[in-house]
Amino acid sequence: MTSKQRAYLNGLAMNIDPIFQIGKASLTPEVTKAIDEALEARELIKISVLKNCLDDGRSIGEVLAERTRSQLVQVIGRKIILYRPAKDPDKRKIQLP
Repeated sequence: MTSKQRAYLNGLAMNIDPIFQIGKASLTPEVTKAIDEALEARELIKISVLKNCLDDGRSIGEVLAERTRSQLVQVIGRKIILYRPAKDPDKRKIQLP
């Protein structure tokens, strides 16, 4: 992913709210599966890491990106932005520059 594409996705992500919160239990298989399904439906998602989570946002973002085969767009503090294009080209909503 180029820096221009990353900047474009960051701009799109500014307007969306976090749809998942990762708490004390950190990454469970259920949370990973739910995030995987959300990526297929939305392509670009924002995740919030709560203060009671012992892991830092960067490590959680990297693990999530690896497990869901997605791109880690950005981590700012406790907010994670992930992107993965839909498998079906007809269902893709985001066209990268």
